[in-house]
This record gives sequence, structure tokens and C-alpha cells, in this order.
Amino acid sequence: MGQWLLPIDTVLPRLQGSLSSGRNAVLTAQPGAGKTTRVPLALLDQPWLSGKKIVMLEPRRLAARSAAQFMAKALGEQVGQTVGYRVRLDTRIGPNTRIEVVTEGVLTRMLQEDPALEPVGAVIFDEFHERHLHGDLGLALCLQSQSVLREDLRLIVMSATLDEAPIAELLGGAPIIRSEGRVFPVETHYAAARANGPIEPQMARTIIESLQAHDGDVLAFLPGVAEIRRTARWLKESSLPSSVRIEELHGSLPLEKQDAAIAPCAHGERKVVLATSIAESSLTVEGIKIVVDSGLMRVPKFSPKTGMSRLETVPVSAASADQRRGRAGRLAAGVCFRLWTAQEHPYLPEQSKPELLEADLASLALELAIWGIKDPLELEWLTPPPEAAYGQAASLLRQLNAIDGNGKPTAAGVRMAQFGLHPRLGAMILQSSGFGAARVACEAAALLNERDLLPQERNVDIQLRLELLGDLAGYGRGTHRQAGLEHASAGAAHRIMAQAEQWERLAMPQDKSRKQALTPDSIPVGVLLAFAYPDRIAQRRGDGRYLLASGRGAVLPEQQPLSLSPYLAVCELDGAGTESRIRIAAELRLSDIEQYLPAHLTNEEAVEWDASAQAVRARKRTRLGAIIVKESILQQPDEDAVANVMLAAIRQTGFSMLPMSKQAQQLKARMMLMSLAGDDWPDASDDALLDTLEEWLKPNLHGMKSRADLQKLPMLQLLESSLTWKQKQELDEQVPTHIVVPSGSRIPVDYSDPESPVLAVRLQELFGMKDTPRLARGRLPVTLHLLSPSQRPVQVTRDLGSFWENAYFEVKKDLKGRYPKHYWPDDPYAAVPTNRAKPRPR
Repeated sequence: MGQWLLPIDTVLPRLQGSLSSGRNAVLTAQPGAGKTTRVPLALLDQPWLSGKKIVMLEPRRLAARSAAQFMAKALGEQVGQTVGYRVRLDTRIGPNTRIEVVTEGVLTRMLQEDPALEPVGAVIFDEFHERHLHGDLGLALCLQSQSVLREDLRLIVMSATLDEAPIAELLGGAPIIRSEGRVFPVETHYAAARANGPIEPQMARTIIESLQAHDGDVLAFLPGVAEIRRTARWLKESSLPSSVRIEELHGSLPLEKQDAAIAPCAHGERKVVLATSIAESSLTVEGIKIVVDSGLMRVPKFSPKTGMSRLETVPVSAASADQRRGRAGRLAAGVCFRLWTAQEHPYLPEQSKPELLEADLASLALELAIWGIKDPLELEWLTPPPEAAYGQAASLLRQLNAIDGNGKPTAAGVRMAQFGLHPRLGAMILQSSGFGAARVACEAAALLNERDLLPQERNVDIQLRLELLGDLAGYGRGTHRQAGLEHASAGAAHRIMAQAEQWERLAMPQDKSRKQALTPDSIPVGVLLAFAYPDRIAQRRGDGRYLLASGRGAVLPEQQPLSLSPYLAVCELDGAGTESRIRIAAELRLSDIEQYLPAHLTNEEAVEWDASAQAVRARKRTRLGAIIVKESILQQPDEDAVANVMLAAIRQTGFSMLPMSKQAQQLKARMMLMSLAGDDWPDASDDALLDTLEEWLKPNLHGMKSRADLQKLPMLQLLESSLTWKQKQELDEQVPTHIVVPSGSRIPVDYSDPESPVLAVRLQELFGMKDTPRLARGRLPVTLHLLSPSQRPVQVTRDLGSFWENAYFEVKKDLKGRYPKHYWPDDPYAAVPTNRAKPRPR
């Protein structure tokens, strides 16, 4: 169990007791406490284990291999005996292996193959604070397996920086066991000020100063490979002693180079390890006493809106910063330099966001479908998957034929999951194998699953990468070897090829009749990519701009050979901005789409309103998502569809589309006034009439296709036809077009404002009328515009009686002065009305 006591050793008896009396436990311990290597060994001989295996999850391959090697050494054995590991492209498991250290995707495959995990007695989730997607998924599946199939299965969740209470609740009120203290103290220094501009110069300066001031090796955390390489150049150009070697440590390195980075230095030598978050936890890098932390990390963020992921550089959480700091105190007292200020530190997020909240959920959705889950909320989650992202993932899986319309996995979907790849790449391999091109598809999948072999190459054509891959692996297939040697290594190529060969073996059983892989040119590479990314087939719009089948815009960064391709199959975009930048793609021809991807093509008859032509346009189209592949005029469009498009255009524009004569407008106003006067009358407002166009207008649109055609409509008759005979009679009686005044004149009513109809009449024609005429069942008085003999208003009123009693005499005085020859009686009630200057003699 080791030559010295570690802080974790003091709580191991309590952990053993908790798992003897219960099923689950939560264990927290400071970085360097020894939990990763001590806990599995301490549980190995527990009676409840009954000789079964312990599976321990590590989020990262390097940490998994390192932990297994350390435990095997503690037992005086080789890896693959009592302790082994299973990671991508590397497995060391023997018939007597009792402790398996695995990466998270491996656990998912184990659960899918055996949901009860029969040979397993305990599953340990190490460094759970990192909240990787497959870690959350593995825990959710294990909890259901424990609930339904394996009551005796033990689950242990461990981390140095963990919010324990929610996890303990998720595990059914599991006990929380805390190990306090570090192995060795770590002194922490903050920057005086956050550097402006790139982080690399400040990182290089701090590394050099720390080497001069302190003993031991340096572990420096940077967000990504590009920053690592730029920092390495800064260091190499400085005055570093020749005894200091610079090592890189990131996930895209070959395993042997990762091992070299964490191996102890030779006597008299020091090293600087420039690492990504791969070295953050569960890993002891030999000789490290100094940590320099940029405070940054790179994370993928998925947008359900665009269907794409992009990498973003974000500040680390306080928990991750604490993990990084702890690397300096694993073997001796250490020091940590943080490249942010002490004032900034309290504003760091407490924990990193769970990957499940920001990742592409296609792989998770496929695994759940295979598990038999339709709704992810059927499982117990620490953080449930977001509904929008999960819905987008399910939609993609249906498009890839991985699940059916009921959410159940297809046979192809089950096989896709076995590759351990994104379902897109699994779909590409399976479909390509049906055409005898599994080998090329596997190479393309392996390329896309790794860091770009040509990160500085501006030409986005994946064919360049495939040719370079063959050259570096010794196949001599291309002519671009020299162009790529600066940025790619034979080791990386051989690792990619090894992965491709492994996937090809998985694909071959369904391809027995075509075991001989065809040459790379036997099926266009663009077709292979289109199998994986049908929603990213792109059609050229000119000037390097493309329209994706998903409806989003994309652009080539500059003029290059692919800029002239009418179609592209795009596999990598940056996902930022209104038009995503294309990073890797391949040429695609329309004939390729028609031959290899007919299921993605749909035929439609489109009847649409052309606003510029003010007419209906009918087209027959072949579409690939948002892309119109072919289009021709539809000679005999469906008449009902044409009428519906016309109605939609009228609704959008309003009554201005229709030939509303003055008489039609007046009728509409009168109808509206009646609808305001009584509930038994239909609503005749613009909104109501537009809502009921199907009833009163659509039957009259036969043969009409344009705004010009609409001008032939007899709107007066159409509006009248919407009324019953009884309604017409009441309309004429209650809201007449004209009112007969006491003089005998028939005066028109102005209904421009239905709520205030106007009767403009010479004052003299109203003599003898006592009250204002009222409309709409007596509910609304007309507004009287009382005119002078010259037809000019002298008074506006709704109360004629009040006018006669109060205002008439002042008006009379004025009018008599201006029109002395006209008749201005003293008593308007008794006077004879006239439409002349004076009434005719009786």
C-alpha cells in the first residue's frame, strides 16, 4: 500500500465501513491526498466485493494509465495483472485483473453490453468535479442499474473539489467522507496585474523567473496546443540553460510522448512541462514543484440553434485552479504562480460548468436510446440534459438513421455507438462500408477525431490531409509530405492509422462481400463527409459564400481551389458569426448527391407570393434541406393552394390589395357601425373581415394569380353578399346611405369614421326638426355639420335641440348679416324648412 502514510489513509476505515453497511459513498480529499491510488486497493479485499472487479473511471487517458501503473507498482506487479486499464487504442487487462481503470466512454460500452455489470462489484467515479458528459451519463446509468438490476453494486464518487451535498442526495443520502490536509504545502503567488494581449510572453517570463528562484521542475497550464507551442518558442528564444528541457503534454500527443513528459528527469536536468487541462487532476508528474497557471481553459460549446460546436477560451473555475495548484505539492513542498490578480480570484466561478450543459448531446442521446430511454428525465441526473440541445440531438440521430420516428435505436444506430465516435462519424463509416469504402471512411473519421494535421494550412480540402496521412504513415499516397512535416509527425499518423484499422475491423462484418478496400478515389471523399454531415452540404452563392442545408450561411476564408466548387461537404466550421468560417471540407457534385444521397432529397411543389412581381409564382423544386437543388415552373399549380397564397398576401398587406370603391368603403363602414351597435351583427372590422376571407372572398378567386387580377373583383357586391336579406333590410333602415331632412332633400351620410357618421346639411333645411337623427337602433346620433348658404360649416353638433336653444341666435345674427336675402326666422321650430334662399309661398 506504499511506503508512507498519505492523508487519505486516515479515512479509509470509515469508507470501508460505510460500504459494508450501505451501497454508496461520497469521498472528498485534497489534491495529493492519494485517493486515486489508495481507495481501489483498500477495497479490493472487502467481503462485500466477493471477488468481483472494481472499475474506476478517470476522465483522461493519461491519468488512467498513470493510476493503473502506480497501483500495479505498489503491489509489486506489472500492469495487466491485478490492476489494468482500458483506454482508447491501449488496453492492458488480463484474466486475473480485479481493478480496471477506464476512461468514461469505456464504462458506457461496458454498461450497454451488460447493464447489470455482473462481474463488477463497485464503480468508482474519480475526479467527478470535472463533470465530463460521459461521467454524468455513466453515473445515471449505474444508478438505474443499481436500482433495477444490482442492489449489491457499490458506487463511490470522489473528487478533491466537489459540492458534496447534491451528489450525496443523488446517491440516496450517501455518507460524505472528507479527508483533510495536503501531503505538502503549496505557496501561492498572484500576478501584480493581468497582462494585456497574448498570454504567452507573460507565461514564458514567469516560468524563467520561477526556475531561477525555486528548485524542481515546472508544470505550466495553458488553454490549448497553439498557446503551448507559442510559449515553447518564447522559451527556446530566451536564455534558458541547456539543462532545462521543454516538454509538451496534451491529448493529441502519442502515448509515448505523454509518458516522456511525466517521467523523471535525468540527474542534473530540469524540465518545463507545458500542459493543457490534461494534467489538472489524478496525475503525478515526476519532479514537479512549481506550477504556473494561466487561469484559462478551452472548452467546446454547442449551439442548438446552429447545430455546431465551437471552442471557447474561458477562465478556469476556482475548483480547477485549486486542482492545478495541488500539482505542485504532490511529492514535496511547492509553489504556484497564478497569472491573474488576487483581486480577480474571488470572481472566478466556483465550479466548472458541466459539459452536459454545453456539449453536443448526439452521443448521449444515442446511448440513452440504446439503453431504452425515450425521455432523459426517466433517469436520475445531477444535472438534467437541456431540452433544446437534446431535441436537436434526437433530430440529428433521425437524420442519420440512428433512431427511428419513435426514438428507438435502429440496427445501424446500435452499430454506430460501438465505434465510440460521434454518431456522425459512425454513420459515415457504416454507410461507406456499404460501398466498399470503409477504409477511406475510417481514415477520414480518425483524422476528424484528432487535431488537424495541417493546422496552419489555409487550404481547407480534407484530401490534402488524407494524402499527407498516407505519406507520413509510409503509404506514399500523396505529394504533400514536405508541406505537412512542419506540423505533423509520423507518430501522429501511425496513431491515426491504428485507430482507423480498429474501426475498419468493426465495420467489416457487415461488408464481407467487399473486404478489399477500394482506392481512395473509388468513391469521392465529399460523399463520405456528406454521409456524416448531410446538414452541412453547402451550395455556392458566389464570393466564397455558401448556403448550408441547415439554412445557415458559411464562407471560405479566402480564394482557393474549393471556392469554385458548386457544392461542398463541410465537416468543420467555427460556428461563430452570421456566416460560419469553413475549416475542413471536400468537393461534392450534384451527381454525387443524386447517386449516393437520394434519401436526403425531397421534391415539392412550391406556390409562393412574389412581392416584387405582386403575383403568385408556382415552382417545382428538388430540395436538400434549405438548398434548392433544381427548380422549374409548375405549369398547373393546385388552385386551392394558389387561392390560399393570395389570401395570405391580402392579410399581410390589408384591404389596400383590394379594389375598394367609394361605395364599397361606405358599405363596409355601415356594416361596421351595425356590428358596434348590436351583438347579433357580425364583426365587420378590418381584422374580422381579413380573418374570414375564406368565407366571403376565396370562392371568387378562381383563376386569379396577381394583384392586377384582384382589381377585377366587384367588392361592393361581395360585401353585400355576406349579408342575409334581413340584415340588408335592417342596414338600409338603421344605417341608411342618405337621410331625408325636413326640407325634403335626401342628404348622403359620410361614414368615413364609422363611430362618428357625419350629415353635412344647410342649416335652413333643418328648420322644424327638434332632435338629432340617430342611427343603429337609436344608439348613435349623427354628427351634424350645419352649413351656411355657401356650404361652409357654421356649427358642428350632436345635439340639435341644444343648438336651437342656445347657439342658433348667435349664428343667426352672423348669417343674417352675411346673407341678408336668405330666410332667418326667430323660431326655428315653427319655421318652414327650405333648400332655397327663402321658402316657397304656400
